Amino acid sequence: MGVSSFHPTAPDCPELTDYDRAHAGAYLRLLDAEAADATWEAMAQGVLGQDIGVDPAAAHIMLASHLQRAHWLRDGGFFRLLRE
Repeated sequence: MGVSSFHPTAPDCPELTDYDRAHAGAYLRLLDAEAADATWEAMAQGVLGQDIGVDPAAAHIMLASHLQRAHWLRDGGFFRLLRE
């Protein structure tokens, strides 16, 4: 597996970032996977490309951060993206 394009944690600010714009599709896939009751392992591996066997704690932190950002975008952040 190649190098991940994901940072260890997603942005945690009230503004839409270039990182958010670049990863909007992944955020949507995370929300879809969550709605389908996917396990955290499946989301970390399938969406974020993490090898959970290498460092499961880091993969879990990455997933939690990106899923939190996906919720922020779903709950209002995407309106900023649409206005652009």
